[in-house]
Amino acid sequence: MNATATAAAVAAPAPLPAAGAAAPEARTVPAAGTATATVTASLALRTKLAPTAPVLRAATAALWRPDGLRERYVHYLTAMHRLVRASVPLLLRAAERCAAEPDDPAARRLAAYCLRHAEEERDHDAWLLDDLAAAGAGPAAVPHPIVAELAGAQYYRIEHEHPVALLGYIAVLEGNAPGPRLADRLAEVTGLPDGAFRTLREHAELDGGHLDDLYRVFDALAPSPARQTAVAVSALHTANLLTRLFLSLAEDNGGHP
Repeated sequence: MNATATAAAVAAPAPLPAAGAAAPEARTVPAAGTATATVTASLALRTKLAPTAPVLRAATAALWRPDGLRERYVHYLTAMHRLVRASVPLLLRAAERCAAEPDDPAARRLAAYCLRHAEEERDHDAWLLDDLAAAGAGPAAVPHPIVAELAGAQYYRIEHEHPVALLGYIAVLEGNAPGPRLADRLAEVTGLPDGAFRTLREHAELDGGHLDDLYRVFDALAPSPARQTAVAVSALHTANLLTRLFLSLAEDNGGHP
């Protein structure tokens, strides 16, 4: 998982619900000029996240402004390394929690997704270590406090709410993947070697496919209104924290608050 501010082959299509399983929950609402329009769980989530996009884009623009960018990019890498190293453990724990619900078909499908996505995310933290080494730096001794809050909130939700909440976190991180030209622009401004930008380049290519896969899985789970709410709250909290992280990195060149 990555966000542009942080995901390795393009994910395979999510399996269809088993025969006899409930269809993805959807509701119909009037649409201008038509009788009805279908609102799936994934569309509802994207709609709820839409107002966060301008604020997050502004924070990202501040993060990538030219002045002081070389040092700020290194601090960004250290923060992302600590965040990305939590991806696989979070996914594996969510799968374990799903396995504790053997009579829930949705839990089984969610576990399968988490295990598959964990393999797609494996070793991405090592990419960031290589980027740091190419930039002449190393990992942070301790995580940025907001990074700890980002990952820590998901551990709480997996253990004390429902593992499905992790989908909201993933949707935000992979829905804010780096643009395809960002790495080139940062390399030009910072003067850092091309080897310092592997993670950005890889995620610019991969995260869009992973996000599509996540939304297919979310719809196939046929989530109840309560579970849709859990995912939405997790996503909105993640968007808020990610914005705060980027602003913190932008405002003080990466120092902890």
